[in-house]
This record gives sequence, structure tokens and C-alpha cells, in this order.
Amino acid sequence: MAQRGNQLNSEKFSCSICLDLLKEPVALPCGHSYCMNCIKSFWDEEEEKKKIHSCPQCRKTFTPRPVLEKNIMLAELVEELKKTGLHAAPADHCYAGPEDVACDVCTGRNHKGHETVPAAAERTEKQKELEVRRLNIQQRIQDREKDVKLLQQEVEAINGSADKAVEDSEKMLTELIRLIQKRSSDVKQQVRSQQETEVSRVKELQEKLEQEIAELKRKDAELEQLSHTEDHNQFLHNYPSLSALSESTHSSSINIGPLRYFEDVTAAVSETRDKLQDILREEWTNISLTVTEEDVLLSPSEPKTRAGFLKYSHEITLDPNTAHTYLLLSEGNRKATLMKQQQSYSHHSDRFTVWCQVLSRESLTGRCYWEVEWRGRGVCVAVAYKNISRAGRLNECGLGWNDKSWALYCDRNSFQFWHNDVQTVLSGPQSSRVGVYLDHRAGILSFYSVSETMTLLHRVQTTFTQPLYAGLRLGFTDGDTAELIKVR
Repeated sequence: MAQRGNQLNSEKFSCSICLDLLKEPVALPCGHSYCMNCIKSFWDEEEEKKKIHSCPQCRKTFTPRPVLEKNIMLAELVEELKKTGLHAAPADHCYAGPEDVACDVCTGRNHKGHETVPAAAERTEKQKELEVRRLNIQQRIQDREKDVKLLQQEVEAINGSADKAVEDSEKMLTELIRLIQKRSSDVKQQVRSQQETEVSRVKELQEKLEQEIAELKRKDAELEQLSHTEDHNQFLHNYPSLSALSESTHSSSINIGPLRYFEDVTAAVSETRDKLQDILREEWTNISLTVTEEDVLLSPSEPKTRAGFLKYSHEITLDPNTAHTYLLLSEGNRKATLMKQQQSYSHHSDRFTVWCQVLSRESLTGRCYWEVEWRGRGVCVAVAYKNISRAGRLNECGLGWNDKSWALYCDRNSFQFWHNDVQTVLSGPQSSRVGVYLDHRAGILSFYSVSETMTLLHRVQTTFTQPLYAGLRLGFTDGDTAELIKVR
């Protein structure tokens, strides 16, 4: 009888969910008790599926979700019983046989305190659910197989297109190389031909001069001989018989060119080379951009964390040839400082002459991320096309004041976004660091306020038709700085 009493006590003080002695027991409004963590987990699962809260034993529902309080008296009673050696109901208290399914609620031989369903009926219901699930899985398999085929076709198309691009490009570039080689041969032939003509002209003139010199020497010898004649009559008789001198070659007919001779040809070839290099450099960027922006697969989504952005960090330097003369570049051309005195930059057509602005040396395509640290009254962080005006009217060359640039203006109190002379006032946490994310192919440009967290200030969705360049503008107070940070 004592053993049976212990078993009954074990059942009374066990949690019907974990089948162990109650831990931090709580009582529901229906009167049933459970471990606090067990009933919380049970309700959390119910919320995800059905948005209800019920008692696992009697299935009574509660709205709203009851606030659980520890049953102190029951907890003390369980602790006292533990001291007497009472343990959870042994495993043999589960009366389900080898072919049976254990009850989810009770542990005794007779179901009580909850509704029951015949196994056959439940099997029929579950069988229907199983068939529905199988159909869903089979449909997903078919969908995924179609996707795999499409991707395989995409791979074949990419490979075919790439092979053709390589073949055609190689053919065209080979033609270009041959054209340059032919032009090189033509220049060489023309120079040699002109060289031969000029040398022949000079030698012909040289021969005439040498003949004239010989004649003059002969005449001089005759005159010298006549000058030594002592007989006056003989002198006067012989003097008229001396032959007259031939017409002298006038010095003006001798065209002595500059010693440089064909340096003009070299200069012309050099100028052509520089122009070709500029064209190739610009066009090569466009070619590279076209290659990297081939619509191969879906573009990955914009990163959600700073660590994700840093995967696309791009080291950028400032181009001294674009810097306004009141901007001092330092820190390896990554930092710009507004100065009182003009800097001694050489003249360059790329230099900004109206606004205190500077662009990056590197062009930006693909997916890029960089950060700007600023100090002072304010800064303009921007991107722009290379063909933005460097002089002229204010809105033609100011970052954000035309359709060739996009700019975020930051000061100590506010943020503003400008594009094509249209202002958008923004809100966000003030920070001395701005993060810029560019997905050129997707046409996404995002500005972030960077501190301990990243806060999106503004996102642009457009179509970029040219490579972009990072831009900075200072123009408030001498000593203001903006630096392209080496992010890690």
C-alpha cells in the first residue's frame, strides 16, 4: 500500500508535459499545475501556430494569455516531498504498449479530463494532410527542377556569349593593332622619303657651292697672276680678256632648317598617342562596366549590417588634378582641408574653379562602399559623372545642383539631399561619419549616418549611364576637413 501511495503522490506532483516533478510550479485558472518553463514553451508554440493559449489537459482556452505566478505553497510541498525520497513517476507508468501511441496529456490507463478521438479517424485525417503535404512537396520539386533547367540554360547562354565576345573583341582589337602598325609603317616610310628628298636637296646645293668655290679660286689665281705683270701695256692688254664671273648662288636660296628637323613629327605622334590613350582609358572603363554589369543572375540584396557593407569597401584616393586651389590634400590624397591661401597646383582642365570641390581618382562601378569622416561646420559627400562641368555657372559645376551628380549635405544640425537642383530635407542621428553604398548595376545609391550603428539617411533608385566618381566639397570655414577613411 505504501508503494502505491508513493506512486499516486508521484503522479499528483508531476508535470504532465515533462513527466518530471514540478519545477517552479504554477497553477492555471482551470486548476491544473505545470512547471513554469514547460507551460511557457507550450504557449509559445501555440502562439506561433494558432494564436491561442490553452490548458494541455482540459484544453480550456484563456484570453488574454494568463500572467504566471509561482505557486509558493505547492513549490514548498514538492521540496518537502523531494526530501522524503519521492521521484517522478517511473517509465512503467506510461501504459502505452509497443503498438500503441502514448497519450499527449494523461499517463494513467483511462483517458480522463480531455476529449479523445478514435485512432482510425485520426489516421484518416492525418492521411489527408499527408497527401496534401506530398502534393506540395512534389510541386516544389517540379518548380525547382524547372529552375535548375533555366539556370543551366543561363550558364550555356553565358558561356556562349562570353566565347563570342572574346572572339569578336580579339578580332577587333587585332584589327586595331594592325591599323596602328600600318600607321607606324606609313609614318616611317613618309619620314624616310622626306629624309631622302631633303638630303638630296641639300647635297645638290652643296655641290653647286663647291663648284662655285672652285671657280672662284681659279679666277682668284688668274687675277693674282695678272697682278704680278710688270709691263703696264701687257697688263692692260690682258685684263679685258679675263672671263666674267658666273652668277653667284645667293645666300637667300639656302634654306637651312632648324636643327630639330623631324621633332614636329614626333610631337604629332605623341599628341596622337595621348589622345588614343585617353580614349582607350575612358572606353576601357565603359567596356569593363559593361562586362561587370552583364545581367547574369539576380543582384544580391543590399547589406543589412556594417560588416556586410565592409565586404564591398573600396579604397579611394582624391585626384589632385580636380582639387580646387583652396583645398589642401594630405594623408596620401585621402584628406581635403579648406585653406585660407591658394595652393600651388598646376593648371589642369579637370580642376574645379568655382566650388571648393574634388573628385576621386578612381572610377566606381559594380558594388562599392566607403566612409567619409568630417570635421568643422559641414561637408558635402557626393558622387558625380566625370563630365560634370569644372567651371561656369554655379549649378553646372556644383555637386548635387545638376543631373550629373548626387550629393548629401551634412552640417551640425541637419542633412539635405540634392540632385538636379532639387532639395530633400532628411532626418537622422547626427554623426561625424557618413557611409556611402553604391550598387551601380542596380542603380542604388544609399547614404548612412555611421556611429555605433548605421542609420539609413537616404536611398536613390535610378539608372546610372556612366561610371561614377566620389566627390567632396568644403566651403564653410577655414580648417574644415573631410577624409576618405580606410575602413576595415
